[in-house]
Amino acid sequence: MKIVITGANGMLARAAAKYCDKIGDAVTAVTRPELDISAKSDVADLLAAVRPDAVLNCAAFTNVDGAETDETACYAANAEGVENLALACAAVNSVFVTVSTDYVFDGSNTGFYTQRDQPNPQGVYAKSKREGEIRAFAANPRSIIVRSGWIYGHGGTNFLSVMPGLLADGKSIKAIHDSYGTPTFANDLAKRLRELAEADLPGVYHVTNGGEGTSYFGFAEKICELGGFDKALLQPTSHAELKRPAPRPVSSKLACLISEKLGFAPMRNWKDALAEFIE
Repeated sequence: MKIVITGANGMLARAAAKYCDKIGDAVTAVTRPELDISAKSDVADLLAAVRPDAVLNCAAFTNVDGAETDETACYAANAEGVENLALACAAVNSVFVTVSTDYVFDGSNTGFYTQRDQPNPQGVYAKSKREGEIRAFAANPRSIIVRSGWIYGHGGTNFLSVMPGLLADGKSIKAIHDSYGTPTFANDLAKRLRELAEADLPGVYHVTNGGEGTSYFGFAEKICELGGFDKALLQPTSHAELKRPAPRPVSSKLACLISEKLGFAPMRNWKDALAEFIE
């Protein structure tokens, strides 16, 4: 396939580009300086020139707390940019796959959120991502929305990604013991994004690694087990104690109702994926 990947400097985009290249795709990966997805005409021009079979949108404003004071930039990337890509894909008959978030849910469900659950985003970041979902489908019914969460991987700068390095250096870390999610290895998510693009079945998909999910503290404990690090370095804390600017769902575990029914293989357990990451 001929594929355009946005947000090329990001952890997920790099994983997607690497996977697509490995299986023989013609990949055009663009960074934000090369393509600001909020610039509608630039997006249209690029897709008209490349005419890809599919676009994997990994570009996003991901500073959850920063979004509370920079709403304009957040919506430009997560809502307007998504809409621009969806429109441009429709114009050149490309499949559009865009990554959304578990944060579109409010966290009141302690079980798994599925596509049957009604989104109820709380913070600016969450609301912008939900707006992006709505605009994508309005602009292009051939859109594929992929909700994921707790994404970590090689080169990642988020807490989940840097935990192993911090623990390996003997640094103590605070990990929240009362917030829950479904960890997702970027390499596994990238592969599924490509599979969804090829399947070309519009809709909303929840894509995470399998298993019962965990807390940040449970994730850190598993890193210690797999890496042979000292669990005494872990300091449990509560989500309330951190007093972060943006609201976050206390529990945002995701499960997909349709992936396996459509023939997609089950995602491997998050513990197995984490073991590969640690290695």
